[in-house]
Amino acid sequence: MAEEITYADFERVDIRVGTIIEASPFPEARKPAIKLVIDFGPDIGTKKSSAQITVHYTPESLLGRQVLGVVNFPPRQIGPFRSEVLTLGFEDENGAIVLVAVEQPVPNGRKMM
Repeated sequence: MAEEITYADFERVDIRVGTIIEASPFPEARKPAIKLVIDFGPDIGTKKSSAQITVHYTPESLLGRQVLGVVNFPPRQIGPFRSEVLTLGFEDENGAIVLVAVEQPVPNGRKMM
């Protein structure tokens, strides 16, 4: 378990829901990845993300899926691609990433409470 934090610390991490509107292979990445464009609603807009999720997902299977992302991390350059959002997931028993998702549809851009 990580070090205990306060609720104020947690509130500083801006986790929002968004819908994947574009997904494409990212062959230039050092580790297999998929480039995502995620719609976080009118206030945040669309953001790009590189996600190492190729074991469980194909670009085609991701379109229209709602995911959670941290939108207030600084952008990160990954090879020729600028990732603007950290898309959230968990490792399965083999270390492959499984995306975090909402159970019911919610409006894009809603903040995790």
